[in-house]
Amino acid sequence: MQCLFPKTLNPQFFLRSFNTTRSKAFTVRSMSSGSRMFQLKVDPLTGNSEWVVIEEDEASGNATKQLLANTSYLDMLNDTRRNKAYREAIDKTITKPCHVLDIGAGTGLLSMMAAQAMDNGDSVESSGSKGMVTACESYLPMVKLMRKVLHANGMQRKIRIINKRSDELEVGVDMPLRADVLVSEILDSELLGEGLIPTLQHAHDQLLVDNPKTVPYRATVYGQLVESTDLWKLHDLYNTEKEVLDEIRLVPEGMDSALCVKRQQFSMHCDALEEDIKLLSEPFKVFDFDFWRRLDSHRVMELSVQATNTGTVHAIISWWLLQLDEKGTIFYSTAPKWISCPSSMEGFNSSISWSQNWCDHWKQCVWFIPKKGLSLLKDEEVSLLAVHTDTSISYEMKTLSQNLELGQSELSAQKYQITLLPEKIALYSDVNWRCSMLKAIKNAMKQKTPSLCVVVDDSIFLAVALAHLAKGSHVLSLFPGLQEKGAQYLQAVAAANGYSKDHVEVQKMSELLTSQSFQEKQIDLLVGEPFYYGNNSVLPWQNLRFWKDRSLLDSVLSEGAVIMPCKGLLKACAMSLPDLWKSHECLQHVEGFDHSVVNSMIGACGGLPPGQENPTLPFSVWQCGESKKMSDIVTIMEFNFLKTISPCSGKAKVEFITHGKCHGFVLWIDWVMDTEQSIVLSTGPEQRYWKQGVKLLKEPVAVGSHRSATTDCHSADIETSFDPSTGDLIVDYAFL
Repeated sequence: MQCLFPKTLNPQFFLRSFNTTRSKAFTVRSMSSGSRMFQLKVDPLTGNSEWVVIEEDEASGNATKQLLANTSYLDMLNDTRRNKAYREAIDKTITKPCHVLDIGAGTGLLSMMAAQAMDNGDSVESSGSKGMVTACESYLPMVKLMRKVLHANGMQRKIRIINKRSDELEVGVDMPLRADVLVSEILDSELLGEGLIPTLQHAHDQLLVDNPKTVPYRATVYGQLVESTDLWKLHDLYNTEKEVLDEIRLVPEGMDSALCVKRQQFSMHCDALEEDIKLLSEPFKVFDFDFWRRLDSHRVMELSVQATNTGTVHAIISWWLLQLDEKGTIFYSTAPKWISCPSSMEGFNSSISWSQNWCDHWKQCVWFIPKKGLSLLKDEEVSLLAVHTDTSISYEMKTLSQNLELGQSELSAQKYQITLLPEKIALYSDVNWRCSMLKAIKNAMKQKTPSLCVVVDDSIFLAVALAHLAKGSHVLSLFPGLQEKGAQYLQAVAAANGYSKDHVEVQKMSELLTSQSFQEKQIDLLVGEPFYYGNNSVLPWQNLRFWKDRSLLDSVLSEGAVIMPCKGLLKACAMSLPDLWKSHECLQHVEGFDHSVVNSMIGACGGLPPGQENPTLPFSVWQCGESKKMSDIVTIMEFNFLKTISPCSGKAKVEFITHGKCHGFVLWIDWVMDTEQSIVLSTGPEQRYWKQGVKLLKEPVAVGSHRSATTDCHSADIETSFDPSTGDLIVDYAFL
């Protein structure tokens, strides 16, 4: 999960904010202070931000609902395998009254499990040290939800809520005595990314007794070497670009890390890639992390891994196994589905449950092997160095020449290196996409010979392509996210792409609008992908910032200026998404504890009161487990970029083409690059480079074509309206 929180004030503070918010990825940052929270709201259509204050006694508004809906709490609480494992481990660990500390308490589920395990009844007061549960939660909106859950379950007197980060807790102030037992679930897909190590270090130093009991007890990280063309294309633009016949070189010879992904693990549903993955080794153990004792901040492990197949190592796929109880009888694994036999891994026994339910809060992790990978023969051994810090795990091939080469490459690229998401690297190496973009640029230049070309977004490809193709034009990139780093990159790759350094420049929107040069020169060609750097995991229509920016520049467009793309088409398709729907289903009783009071606040579907709808959320549909199209694709409405931004709406009838259960509508935007509509770039569910918007239904609906049973719904009306003042798209539907 990519952390969007700044770390310039207090790293532990922002780290804890991220942990407890369980963000999928949203453009809201927050910090808490006593009974109020300061929330940084970012307008996706302008990039502007402002701090707003949420008070303790403030009623939960729509902004807070949208924020909580973007977290993974709902998905996590619907993970029955996880909940049952924690319940069994807590019951085995807490057998008598004691002081329990729950860090990152969320809705209070683990705290209630601990309180019930002690079986103290209503007579136990939270002021004592025995029979006491301290629930630590720093995120104010979640604290408010936890209070509702505790009250609904009659447990508000048994659990004391502290609205602080755990590293702010003080024994004698917030807690009368050190805790005997720690229960926590501050794990991400990588295990360490939510601050597990510093959290446990502080807890053992300041908050827990010597030799405390903990749930979980231990976690073990495993890895596996794999060959995968799909994974290779997600990070190696230098080599994939060599196979492209156009003359654009985003990563020129000798500058192979000019555009790259971060050297980190990326969470991913690897089961969705299973057909493209060739296993090159057995799973191997990387690190053990014992929760019951103080963890080290840094360790290095030398691993020797034997190849089980001949092939090229493109990536290391990793996952973790959680041992929740001390005796080793209760486990939870995030392994991919192909890991089905525990006996194949050293130290395992057949008592481990390996149920493989789809969930989104924990995935596998992928570490990309630099360059084009490492060639291996069957039975050959490869040496790896695994390193963990406080918050991450990384790998290196233990080859001296390779390490030196990596170091020199990174050093030479420091001034102009730009890191992109893997999906963007794969897009820039896609032959069809590049050909379509270049054709659109050439067609646009035929309509009007441009004197000034402006790239309104952060499209690196368009900036380089325009500088390369429009030799007699001046190219200006606004690069609102990349800014100076983008300017340095364009200068660095100029020679390799056949343009002079003074042919292209980067300027801010405000500077462009106030520049005196526009008294004589206006924009003839305005283009975008659209793509805004750092605007990750957003709903498709939030990329309509392109329309907003184009509108701001309306006064400096020349007569007959070419806009590319010229139009956006809002598309929709009804789909069967049973795994995704189940993970967002309304909560009732979670391991016996009533959670129904939180449904309307965390984006649940199914069982909501009349008039309440779950929000539309961003997902990569191809990674959402089982999926099936239930209808043809329809166009709901158009966004006309030849005119300035304005409210718009549309309606379409969806005809079902197959029999089954419909769980929701998937929405996306197709970008029409030219007025003839000959070049249309789709961002739909069949494309792996973008997220789509998913509107899950209140309840699954049985549907079918007109030839199917008369009891099925044969069609549905879907209606949408776009508000440019907020960037919101309202989606309504009715089955017929």
